[in-house]
Amino acid sequence: MPVKAELRKRVCKEIDRYCDEIIAVCESALSHPEPGFKEKRTARLVEDKFIELGIPYRAGLAVTGIKAILKGKQTRPMIAVIGELDSLVIPDHPHADPVTGAAHACGHNAQVAMLIGVATALSRSGVMSWLDGSVALIAAPAEEYIQIEYRQSLRKQGIIEYLGGKAELIRLGEFDDIDMAMMTHTANLPEGKKLLMGGTSNGTIAKQVQYLGKASHAGGSPHQGINALNAATIAMAAINTQRETFKDADTVRVHPIITKGGEAVNIVPADVRMETFVRGKTLDAIKDADRKVDRALRAGALAVGAKVKINTLPGYLPMQNNELLQEVYRQNALRLLGKDEIIPAGTHGTGSTDMGDVAHIMPAVHPMIGGVSGTSHGNDYLVCDHRLAVITPAKIMAMSVIDLLADGATKAKEILEKCKPAMTKAEYITLMNSFLKEEEWQG
Repeated sequence: MPVKAELRKRVCKEIDRYCDEIIAVCESALSHPEPGFKEKRTARLVEDKFIELGIPYRAGLAVTGIKAILKGKQTRPMIAVIGELDSLVIPDHPHADPVTGAAHACGHNAQVAMLIGVATALSRSGVMSWLDGSVALIAAPAEEYIQIEYRQSLRKQGIIEYLGGKAELIRLGEFDDIDMAMMTHTANLPEGKKLLMGGTSNGTIAKQVQYLGKASHAGGSPHQGINALNAATIAMAAINTQRETFKDADTVRVHPIITKGGEAVNIVPADVRMETFVRGKTLDAIKDADRKVDRALRAGALAVGAKVKINTLPGYLPMQNNELLQEVYRQNALRLLGKDEIIPAGTHGTGSTDMGDVAHIMPAVHPMIGGVSGTSHGNDYLVCDHRLAVITPAKIMAMSVIDLLADGATKAKEILEKCKPAMTKAEYITLMNSFLKEEEWQG
């Protein structure tokens, strides 16, 4: 049997051989961005590549997700390599869809290409015949928790249950046969740094809020109306007064937007709608902030005599990287990057990712690679160094698969033996469902 070093060389050689084709996947996805649960063309791009590579797959999982299996000498352990299909909606991004405003301003187009890079390396190098385990290649939908109203419509139709892609895949059982998972995100890192090993991130819940007042002539008889927009304005002010009660260590973030402000300028607004996230470093912090936000939302209704409907939805759990799996990833990063170019683990990010959900039920890692410019979720966010942002992480993840599954899958088995997940799938589902609540309150 070839030693692990030889197998690592083989996968890197295949990625280099097909480098241009892999980068072309990144560019193709960039040119056709699609928001979550709408990623039909991007999913087809992945399917076409799996067909080209001769890898069997299943599509249409959680609406648009895809799962392919590369079999080794044994079925288990099974390592998942994940790429995310969806985009944001940023109409003034230079690569935004002119009709939908969708744009890849978070680098998921690079993740799709990384996934294809790993698939190419493992399938074309022949290394799977030497590995004592299997690899699941997952193209996951809907990581960006946006367009809540649309996703709620899917939920009411019974098409989905959870509004995030990985949560829905977990519910559907697509992670039941997987033992650990890895993916790599892009990030605009400090000058001279090329990789952030990652640490923790905020979890989140989402809220849909509707204020119902009474319409009347805004100029002639405003006193006969109940202004739902005023209720929403007061609620946002009340949320702001809570901010000093949030502990710095909990990194709470609450950021509401108004999605509907009224019907016409000469009518007292009677139907006003908001969305907000409530984020925090821990579940306890999220729950505490959630109670305070609900009080503030009720206060807006009380002040003007409106009715408020508060629909709370499960979002994402806080991210926790598994230290042992992270070390496997780091050692392979060191084979390609200098030590000084890697930011050690331990940082905390105040954004959220549904990879946190995966990390609560199995060992998982979510490092951040450079090679991009601009502000994440901004109109200037772009991949500027494809070799760093796509090719390097594809090599790192392919090599990590080899280190985990070679030699009787000793390393993977060690991690599984030493790592007790935070919760079982059943406990995860129970927790997610506990966040789901609907309240109607008359002020």
